Amino acid sequence: MDYKKIAEELLTDIGGKDNVQAATHCATRLRLVLRDESKVDQAGLDARDEVKGTFSTAGQYQIILGSGTVNEVYKEFIKMAGIDAMSKEEVKTAGSQKLNPIQQGVKLLSDIFVPIIPAIVACGLMMGLNNVFTAQDLFVTGKSLIEAYPAIEGFAAMINTFSNAAYVFLPVLIGFSATQKFGGNPYLGAVLGMLMVHPDLVNAYNYPSVLAAGEVPFWDIFGFEIAKVGYQGTVLPILFASYILAKIETFLHKRVHTSLDNLVTPLFAIISTGFLTFTLVGPLTRTLGDVMTSSLVWLYDTTGAIGGAIIGFFYAPLVVTGMHHSFIAVETQLLADIAKTGGTFIFPIAAMSNVAQGAAALAMFFIIKEQKAKSLASASAISAYLGITEPAMFGINLKYRYPFYAAMIGSGVSSAFISFFKVKAIALGAAGLPGVISIKQEQLWIYILGMLIATLTTVSMTYVFSKRDWTKSEAKKKNEEQVHSTLNKETL
Repeated sequence: MDYKKIAEELLTDIGGKDNVQAATHCATRLRLVLRDESKVDQAGLDARDEVKGTFSTAGQYQIILGSGTVNEVYKEFIKMAGIDAMSKEEVKTAGSQKLNPIQQGVKLLSDIFVPIIPAIVACGLMMGLNNVFTAQDLFVTGKSLIEAYPAIEGFAAMINTFSNAAYVFLPVLIGFSATQKFGGNPYLGAVLGMLMVHPDLVNAYNYPSVLAAGEVPFWDIFGFEIAKVGYQGTVLPILFASYILAKIETFLHKRVHTSLDNLVTPLFAIISTGFLTFTLVGPLTRTLGDVMTSSLVWLYDTTGAIGGAIIGFFYAPLVVTGMHHSFIAVETQLLADIAKTGGTFIFPIAAMSNVAQGAAALAMFFIIKEQKAKSLASASAISAYLGITEPAMFGINLKYRYPFYAAMIGSGVSSAFISFFKVKAIALGAAGLPGVISIKQEQLWIYILGMLIATLTTVSMTYVFSKRDWTKSEAKKKNEEQVHSTLNKETL
């Protein structure tokens, strides 16, 4: 394979070296920050055999080349572009500067929560496993597994304890990740999180009953009473507190002499941030977080199927913009207070959207004729059913547009169906077929039927849209553009 030639052709297709601001690569993708993405010759890129797909997200234009190929192409690419090799974090920073304030805020949330998702998912799946052990009539009529086989009761109890860990100490995980993202010492962020869930404090889950009984303990500081209440399972308080901690730490680092920095800075950063957290930041953001969560819950509980249809219909566009990451904070809080909420309704709706995107790509496998696109459609459909939608969404559905619209409809219809039956997840996981382990067992068949409805509706709508004149003319126009682009390059 002539990697130098591939790099040269790619550079031409993206508008030349003057259009490249930064570049890096991951295992399969060339990740670029371009000065003007409108200069990209999309038809030219799509026509190249080496290019498995392209998409733009978070200020980066990404070209999928495949494992092994991307490394060699990148070496030649940066030479021709006249730029230095950069890390993924440096390119992320360059890309984020092109985002608007809302997109930057959403990306910030994503960067904080994505690193801790494996911990949340692991504990969530253990919750699902515990649900398998304790669900009535799942495997044995009239009994749960631990009732039928008492020998595994101890193991089930151990799994149940393990499954709560990430949610009981959630502020510790978020404190570490958020403080690091805000430019502070992540270990100080972890300590701040520990302060907020210290066993000497009233557990946040018991706070309403303690408050109703008038038994809330206080710290009396010069006549000023500060409630000794923890923040177990909360999200916003530790996010804001971590930001303040990082800024105080940075401020002190610049002003404290080097000889005293390691002693004075951590001490005053933790004391001042801790005081602000329990007096001002914590109470205000706890209320704000409750309002945010309650608003979504109200929409879901009050409007039922209509609310589910609205969220399901717009979920995929939110994924395109990256704003779906803002749901992580709400979902985490719903799961952390599962005894009250019964689980999260967002995860099942996200699964319906993912399955619908996979169904649209599956339908396109039979509709489109070009072999490269068919191959991508089949592979991306499987990926979407397993919970990873980017290949289907960016590689197929958005490219042809009408399958994306069909998937939105399929997601809305199926989300309305599962919302009518109040389907909820007791854990996070892969939102798709593997998500069955995360769903309440008594609602499992409704969830599966919802996925079937998403598939049938989306496939049907994709075929209907494919027969319309406007989609045919659009596809014809795209094909003509690709042919002209290819002929022009061959002539040159």
